Amino acid sequence: MKWGVIACTAVLSFAADVGAAVAGQDVPVTTSVPALPGANTSDSAAAYYIDTSGLDFSTSPPTRDPLNPNYPPGDELRDGALPALSDTGNFIIGPTHAPDAATQEQPGVPKGRVVSFTMTSADSLAYRPGLVRDERTFNDAVHSALVVPGDPSSLVITTSHAGAWTRPVAVYVPHGYVAGSHAPFIVSGDSGETDVILFRTLDNLIAQHRLPPLIAISIGNGGQDAQGSQRGREYDTVSGTYAEWVESEVLPLVEDVAHVRLTHDPNGRMAMGFSSSGAAAFTMAWFHPEFYHRVLAYSPTLINQQWPHNPALPGGAWEYHSAWPGPTRARLEVSGFNLPHPTELAPGAPLLPNSPRKPIRFWFECGDRDLFYPVPAMTDGMHDWVLASENMARALAAAGYEYQYVFARNAGHVDRATLLQTLPAALEWVWKGYNR
Repeated sequence: MKWGVIACTAVLSFAADVGAAVAGQDVPVTTSVPALPGANTSDSAAAYYIDTSGLDFSTSPPTRDPLNPNYPPGDELRDGALPALSDTGNFIIGPTHAPDAATQEQPGVPKGRVVSFTMTSADSLAYRPGLVRDERTFNDAVHSALVVPGDPSSLVITTSHAGAWTRPVAVYVPHGYVAGSHAPFIVSGDSGETDVILFRTLDNLIAQHRLPPLIAISIGNGGQDAQGSQRGREYDTVSGTYAEWVESEVLPLVEDVAHVRLTHDPNGRMAMGFSSSGAAAFTMAWFHPEFYHRVLAYSPTLINQQWPHNPALPGGAWEYHSAWPGPTRARLEVSGFNLPHPTELAPGAPLLPNSPRKPIRFWFECGDRDLFYPVPAMTDGMHDWVLASENMARALAAAGYEYQYVFARNAGHVDRATLLQTLPAALEWVWKGYNR
């Protein structure tokens, strides 16, 4: 889903009192469950089960209890505190989210320069043509779509077709960059509202010697959102295509237009994103660890949103951390925009538990009121953003990865207050150990 500092655009309705949703749980549970047509909320042994234990449905999206026994345990920090630079693992913060001073403009701090340019599909090889979805209002084609009969994991989009895209790219070059030197850098998705916050934070952290002099490349998405859109095609596809497009088409332009040189050392490269671009950031490092070792994501869309569906990964990004929860399915025929086969694993097998550990250092965050089944037809057990992040944390820990996972109380999807509170510490943690 698109960056949602404001709010989730789809609001779910809620059913009447149906008694206690879960018996025997020691976490707060309200007496209502979401009105999700056809959802399996009662039989954990059946396909597409949705577990509603520990969810407070008096809010929309529902509020999750971080102490839910279905989640891996996390260290609960005092309100206002953040994990230490030396810490790894799972952490619970909030509910107060005061902005870190490093995200605010500081007098006397040297400012980097920003160079902007535009890219179009006419000049692209990987993404020409683009993907466009006909709709009257934002995401109405997705929210009104139906699913394959008997398969809530497969959204049917009939209004997508080939089209053109135009996107901005903003390049932050730190003060004092030495011309011709190969600099470490950040690639960030969803260029727009976050650029000012990121660039200002880099000014301050670089001046305080908490970060090396980093170049930041903020790339706009290809347009629209979710299934059937160019943005969804780029960010939610679980393959190496987006990283390859950045490497072959974006970075050479950055060097030419901004008059900089970028390091080829993957230890000096970080991928960053928000919501679907947050999932894409992890995907960039997963499929191309020779490009990126460092990843930072807010409310990553580690759920089933890949479209068109890849039979090798029927659960999309959900399968980074969790097994495919549905029945064995026939191979789907996909016309146009075919996806590459990303793995030799059996269909439905999760990637992290079944792959050699990769050199990825990952910081990610999720809010207690993050997205929960925003498309009512997709009651597939794979559209709870918090559960996805909790499962991801469990899988990362079991596989021995260096990571920090922050569960934020009193926070929505890509929550702006939480971003302003945590971004400086997150950047410093992700870049820990970099040899300048």
